[in-house]
Amino acid sequence: MRIRVLILLFLLVGAFFIVSNNDLHLNSKYDLQKFVGLYYSWLSGLFDNLKVITGYVIKSDWLPSSDRITNAST
Repeated sequence: MRIRVLILLFLLVGAFFIVSNNDLHLNSKYDLQKFVGLYYSWLSGLFDNLKVITGYVIKSDWLPSSDRITNAST
């Protein structure tokens, strides 16, 4: 439950930053359309970055090599 609230809070803060940095007024149809495009672009970039980070973590060598084990024991 906490994770859902944190994710929702993160997405809302991101939306507020987009609105404030671009001086958007969401009661205007044009600004609302611009907001949706910017927010979708931000989410897309966020997921692209998460894919890169996840790929890096998966490819990392998390186990010690046998050379390190034998050198540590001597």
